[in-house]
Amino acid sequence: MNRTDTQENKFLGKVYLVGAGPGDPGLMTLKGKGLLECADVVIYDALVSPAILEMINPQAEQINAGKRMGRHSLLQEDTTQLLIDKARDHAIVVRLKGGDPFIFGRGGEEMEELVTAGIPVEVVPGITSGIAAPAYAGIPLTHRLYSSSVTFVTGHESAGKYRPTVNWGAIAHGSETIVIYMGIHNLPYIVEQLRVAGLSLETPIALVRWGTRPDQEELIGQVGTIVEQVEKTGFGAPAIAVIGLVVNMHCILSDCRPRS
Repeated sequence: MNRTDTQENKFLGKVYLVGAGPGDPGLMTLKGKGLLECADVVIYDALVSPAILEMINPQAEQINAGKRMGRHSLLQEDTTQLLIDKARDHAIVVRLKGGDPFIFGRGGEEMEELVTAGIPVEVVPGITSGIAAPAYAGIPLTHRLYSSSVTFVTGHESAGKYRPTVNWGAIAHGSETIVIYMGIHNLPYIVEQLRVAGLSLETPIALVRWGTRPDQEELIGQVGTIVEQVEKTGFGAPAIAVIGLVVNMHCILSDCRPRS
């Protein structure tokens, strides 16, 4: 994207909510890359990979607004206000988020606040880690013989909201493949809820850490034993969990991941 493509809105300032994808820089969209190259300001999250950050216009102001397990570079309300202030300074502002802005990325909240403040805003989708990480681990989320349905769910909701909201019983019986974002910290609770709901403890589960990156790791097991495996190996966040028979495809397809 040429800088002239954004000039018509330059006098107003504009915010682009851009999905950075799961980590592999080759999975960044062309539109997103073009915006990084012409941005005046880039406000990025903690999980955006260094290779993506290297695409940013060297003259752009770069601000880390990352959040990791309660540790904030900026509070959410401060981040949103910063977006508003920078756009009012007539800047081309990229809000760079890992994965897709609208998949457990608070993009909807930020868009709502920007629209309320009268700031022009555009969304540039990204490839979400819940799709990409399993793919790089050789796990198809759907398969004609094993799964015709997929549920995406967060394993880490906002404070005061977590336990009452997600109906793990309904999820256990409502989908053949379950993909859980940010679930490592709450994995013992999630597994117990699935067990109580009647999900077989022998159901295959895969944890994929740093999906699509060179240091990607997988931990394969069963619902009934995965918590113990995590404790023994020290397997930690950030990771995606995939539950269902499709996980068995990992043994066949694990060598099919893209190579550099």
